[in-house]
Amino acid sequence: MNATPDVKEAAVDFGHIVDSRPLGVLAAPSAAAVQELLRFAGPHGLPVSARGGGQALYGQGQAHGGYVVDMAALNEVRCTPGERTLTAGAGASWRDVVRAALAEGLTPPVLPDHLGGSVGGVLSTGGLGGSSHRHGLVADQVREVEVVTGTGEHLTCSPDRRPELFRAVLAGLGQCALIVGATLALVPAPTLVRRYRLYHHSPGTYVTDQRRLARDTRFSHVTGQARPVLGGGWQYMIEAVAPYTEQPCFRQPPADDELLIGDLDHDRDTEEIADLSYAEYLHRLDRDERLLRATGEWHRPHPWLTLLLPEQAVASFVPALLTEDAQRGLRTCGTVQLRPLADRTLHAPLMRRPPGELLCLLSLMRTAPPDRPDVVRRLVAANRRLYERSRTVGGVLHPVAALPMTPADWRSHFGSDWPELVRAKDRYDPHHILTRGYGLWA
Repeated sequence: MNATPDVKEAAVDFGHIVDSRPLGVLAAPSAAAVQELLRFAGPHGLPVSARGGGQALYGQGQAHGGYVVDMAALNEVRCTPGERTLTAGAGASWRDVVRAALAEGLTPPVLPDHLGGSVGGVLSTGGLGGSSHRHGLVADQVREVEVVTGTGEHLTCSPDRRPELFRAVLAGLGQCALIVGATLALVPAPTLVRRYRLYHHSPGTYVTDQRRLARDTRFSHVTGQARPVLGGGWQYMIEAVAPYTEQPCFRQPPADDELLIGDLDHDRDTEEIADLSYAEYLHRLDRDERLLRATGEWHRPHPWLTLLLPEQAVASFVPALLTEDAQRGLRTCGTVQLRPLADRTLHAPLMRRPPGELLCLLSLMRTAPPDRPDVVRRLVAANRRLYERSRTVGGVLHPVAALPMTPADWRSHFGSDWPELVRAKDRYDPHHILTRGYGLWA
């Protein structure tokens, strides 16, 4: 077992809030190397976590006093066009996945907005994207997944093969096994998309329109944001995308614009309509990332919070939180994301969600000054208060957040699925060494 000297890098993550000190970092060249480490670490009680893109927000992927497995070398991507599948190593980025799939005219049905994350990291948290209202989680597109358990077993599981492990791994927060590879379903990719940005002055009309779009199939991708207005207040923007194909001599739009958006209650004077290649749309955040890296904003603390809300609570809950003093920074250095979801499309059992037909993902994505730990602490504390308040209206945490959680919090979070997770943990990680950063266990 060879450990790399990259301990300093593994001690931090994208959140830049929680620091740890692992004993070492294993640059895993193969699943066998991961097996060797876990067989050693388990009996010695040493924590082990996987690191792909390093996108965790609150130390979830760190391993204080243990070992971090750097999955970067497990990055092979292989597309099988005839079967419409793609097999990727856990360390491959979603940019790698998109590149390989589009080369064959195919695409995963659901992709995360940010393509810089790793395959293993996104699947372990479930993964949500613009097409989730129609196709569910990124993890719901997995045909089979290759893992190494906490006892060092190298196993492949699927809905029909070791189904209990399959259920425990996808959106399972790395608690029972570390993902080392996965096979994903693919669908034909469009060549072009027409993108609509539709603005609302009222949260009520915004939610009503999102409800319409979540229930029908007119758009392949639907996302949204609350955006600050100069002089105060907020407006609400729906971004909706309709795919179409390019003919030899002309472009055939998806449909008459009036048929797609004519029944919606947005401000017709401010609507924005643009045609993009599908690849350009998928990479829409790349330019923003380059800018944030160049300005240093990318490396600031990210005290983000992501919640799943019952759709009926959004019109009152979101405007109220945006008026709070604790959220003032969202106007100048943050993004408020709102995404419609349909319960019928979400299948991974460990992806907890509120009851009801329609849901909304709320993400408060802000940065904090790197030299003001007091500000970071206040924002994390505000996250906790907001999380508690969301629970009174049926809200559920999406565990991609800067929020400390206790074992009691997690038992409440998983609810009726907690006993099954406990059984899987005891079977596949009896030493409780995997991914301790989430704080599930005492």
